[in-house]
Amino acid sequence: MKVVIVSGISGSGKTTFLKALEDVGYFCVDNFPLFLLEKFLEVYELTGERIARCAFVIDIREREFFGEGKVNLQHLKEKYQGELVFLESRDETLFSRFRETRRTHPLYAELNIKDAIKAEREEVGWIKELAHKVIDTSDYTVHGLRNFVLRAYGQDDKRMNVNLVSFGYSYGIPMEADTVLDVRFLANPFFVEGLKQKSGLEPEVIGYVKSNEVYGKFFPMLLDFLMYVLPLYEREGKSYLTIGVGCTGGRHRSVAVVHELEHHLRAMGYKIAAVHRDIDRGTK
Repeated sequence: MKVVIVSGISGSGKTTFLKALEDVGYFCVDNFPLFLLEKFLEVYELTGERIARCAFVIDIREREFFGEGKVNLQHLKEKYQGELVFLESRDETLFSRFRETRRTHPLYAELNIKDAIKAEREEVGWIKELAHKVIDTSDYTVHGLRNFVLRAYGQDDKRMNVNLVSFGYSYGIPMEADTVLDVRFLANPFFVEGLKQKSGLEPEVIGYVKSNEVYGKFFPMLLDFLMYVLPLYEREGKSYLTIGVGCTGGRHRSVAVVHELEHHLRAMGYKIAAVHRDIDRGTK
C-alpha cells in the first residue's frame, strides 16, 4: 500500500497537489485528523488491493494533532513506509497568492498576512523537519504543479535521462545539445560587486538571479514548457535528452538556471546529469 501524506504552508498548493494525486489514481482525503490516521489505515488495509494508493493532507487547520503529532507521524512513516511531502513557498509568493484570491489566512484572520505566515511556519516547522521531500512551489503555476505531480506520481515509472549543460556563448554551443536555451536576458551578476568572482552554484549568485522580476516570470513558464514536452519526447522513444543553457561566459546565469532545473526535474523522478562546461573558464 502506497501512502502519501501532504502538508505545508497555507497557499503553497496542497489542494492542487492532492487533486492531481487523485487524478493518477490515489484515494485522497483533505484535512484529515492525524490522530485518526493510523486507525483509518488499519481498516484501509482490509480492502486488499482494491485501493492500492492513498493520500492525505494534514495541516494547520487541524490543530488538535499538534500535541502528539510528531510521535504519531514518525510511527506512521515507519509502519507504512509512508512518504511525507511538505510544500513550501517564498513569503512574497504567498503574499501574492493571498492577494489574488482575496483570502484571509485559515487560522490567523486577525493578523496581517505577513505575521500569519510567520506564525504558521513556527507551528508546522516540526513537520517540515520530518518530511522526505520539501518542495518549493514558488516557481510553479497551478498547471505546472499539477503536471509535476502527474509525472512524479503517475503509474508510468519510465523516466528519460536528462542531461543539463550550462555553457558560455563565448566558447561555442555544445554540439551534443538537442535543444538550446539562451538566458542572456537575465540580470547579470558579473556587473555586481562581490558576485563577479563567484559562480552560479553559490547561494549569493543564485539569489541575485532569482530575485529579478524577469526570472520570476520566465522560470515558471520554462518549467511548464519542459513538463509538457519531456513526456512527448519519452513517447517518441527517446531515452535521453540534452538541454544546453547558455549565457555569455557560462559562469553565472546559465549555471544558476541549470542548478534550479536540476532540482525540479530530479524531484519529478527524471535521471539528471548536470555539467557546467565553462564554469572555470573565466568571469565574462
